[in-house]
Amino acid sequence: MGTIQLILFLIGCYFIGNIMTGYLVAKWLKGVDLRREGTGNIGARNAGRVIGSWGFVLTLAGDLLKAALAVQLAKFYFGLSPSWQLAAFIMVIAGHLWPVALNFHGGKGVASFIGGILVFEWRIAAAAAVLFLLLFAVRKSLTVAGLITFLTVPVLHYAFYQMLPSAFLLLFISALVVYVQIEDLALRLKRKS
Repeated sequence: MGTIQLILFLIGCYFIGNIMTGYLVAKWLKGVDLRREGTGNIGARNAGRVIGSWGFVLTLAGDLLKAALAVQLAKFYFGLSPSWQLAAFIMVIAGHLWPVALNFHGGKGVASFIGGILVFEWRIAAAAAVLFLLLFAVRKSLTVAGLITFLTVPVLHYAFYQMLPSAFLLLFISALVVYVQIEDLALRLKRKS
């Protein structure tokens, strides 16, 4: 793949990330703007609260699949190196977190992170899932278990494969998702005070 094609592919991954499943599902199933309902988030949890179980399932599936698709194309269709697969992953996450289609106010990236990591390296995803379940059993907090697990993914990758460039790129992706979670938590705490 030439340089121009690679740049176009990465831009395309950003726009794949711009497909805001929760927003579209809420409009389609209930005719509402999910940003103005429930918690105001356009992710699966808020879609479930506002629309019901179908809203949760469809939003979760869509957000998982878009990141999975970007990494799948990079890995299997174009045969790109792990670093370029992760570049595609970064772009789809960036598109989800900051979609131009919704004035750069997107979701939190949790489902998209899971979808991308499943395709990039399912063994890391499986190890992270076990860690998440153990942390949740101890802490009884989805947020705490999730944040720690996200930050552990690059460490797990390095432990499995000793590939420092990939571990750094995964750390960047994890940090983006964690940053959005912390920013959202800070906003919620501010509203309560």
